Amino acid sequence: MDLEFLSPVNPEIIEELSGGNNQAINGSLQIHSESAGLPELENVQIALVGVKENRLSEEGENPLHFNNIRRAFYSLYPGNWHLNMVDLGDIEKGDSVEDTYYALQNLVSGLVKKDIIPIILGGSQDLIYAQYRAYDTLDQMVNLVNIDHRFDLGDAEQPISNHSYVGKIVVNQPYNLFNYSNLGYQTYFNSQDEIELMDRLFFDAYRLGEVVNNISLVEPVMRDANLVGIDLGAVNAADLGAGISPNGFDGREICALSRYAGISDKVSSFGLYEYSPGMGSQGDMLVAQILWYFIEGVNYRTNENTISAKKEFIKYQVPIDDEVLVFYKSPLSGRWWIEIPFLANVNTKLKRHTLLPCSEEDYMEACNQVIPERWYKAKRKNEV
Repeated sequence: MDLEFLSPVNPEIIEELSGGNNQAINGSLQIHSESAGLPELENVQIALVGVKENRLSEEGENPLHFNNIRRAFYSLYPGNWHLNMVDLGDIEKGDSVEDTYYALQNLVSGLVKKDIIPIILGGSQDLIYAQYRAYDTLDQMVNLVNIDHRFDLGDAEQPISNHSYVGKIVVNQPYNLFNYSNLGYQTYFNSQDEIELMDRLFFDAYRLGEVVNNISLVEPVMRDANLVGIDLGAVNAADLGAGISPNGFDGREICALSRYAGISDKVSSFGLYEYSPGMGSQGDMLVAQILWYFIEGVNYRTNENTISAKKEFIKYQVPIDDEVLVFYKSPLSGRWWIEIPFLANVNTKLKRHTLLPCSEEDYMEACNQVIPERWYKAKRKNEV
């Protein structure tokens, strides 16, 4: 894995930290600096990287740096964490946007293969396309969860932008996408054509009001994700200190969603996009706390995706019409899964998706002869 394209963290920030409180995060974080060079990746679990790319933003290209986020994040105190973390510095803009994509794709792919979770601080959200393409070499179908006020499907025939990257993910080969889930969409920011297309593709979409009313609703969705992206436009302008929408997640809610992403055993990369230095100190601190809660979640993973853990699951069978739904419950965490029937003549990459995370409410509804919607959608995608 070539890391020579990474630029070090601004030396002024490192100078500010010298002699400071070594009990804060900066005291336990290895930082890419001009003097010390790149940190070693041996026994590292989390790697932070900035990507200074926003040329394809439909809102216009603005100067981009992550100095203020780093100041805010480094100053926080860690929880009772047992993780080794590094800050790899930044990926600068390439000669073309495609060059930036290539650098990010290779970095994410290399880190995931080393079981290191990359946390990406990004400019425009089209960078999720590169984050997703990093999984091309990992021989698996991918579940993408996007916390966003828009679906960002766009017109796949048009050039990619920060509002159209999902369409490119769907239509461009190799076809690795198994499911796309949007959390927090706001109807007035999405055309009816896009809303109907989400339904036809059997993708999951949860309106802002649904999630706010019951935030635990999205825990099973996060538990099934491989990569997660957050568009800061999903946060309301009052809590972010910037933005255009008075509606959106508040600070507590977006941090709770970030923790759900971290605690998911399957999430292997996490991106936070649409950052602008103009957000001010309030926005910088909120972004720092979103990162903090993701790492806090990673620290409390239970690793229930292992074969040995699944042997301990309690099995429940629920007959509905001509189907027998098979549920599993973990005695360790109390979390639930439902089995998706595997079709032998379908792409074998789907073997890893035979257990779909669900909630106890899904089990209770099945007992009342109501088929869970996510199970139905996953089964239909398996059959297509």
